[in-house]
Amino acid sequence: MSGHWQLQEAKQRFSELIRSVETDGPQFVTRHGEEVAVVIDVAEYRRLRGGGDFKAFLQAAPDVDLEVRRPSAPARAIDFGEGE
Repeated sequence: MSGHWQLQEAKQRFSELIRSVETDGPQFVTRHGEEVAVVIDVAEYRRLRGGGDFKAFLQAAPDVDLEVRRPSAPARAIDFGEGE
């Protein structure tokens, strides 16, 4: 198999699809000729996900100074002219 499965074929031959994932890597599923899904090994999925939650990811980030400093003066003068 070339790594591309039509949706109907993937449904009918699901066990073979899974074996192909295990031996050949990610397998693409198509519908009407367009890729709509990819089946990957669970270990690869976990690696891509990073194995942790978003809060832990943020807490592991290095400390950086994110304070925004701006001059107190307005950036430009605004003319509120009297109606014309």
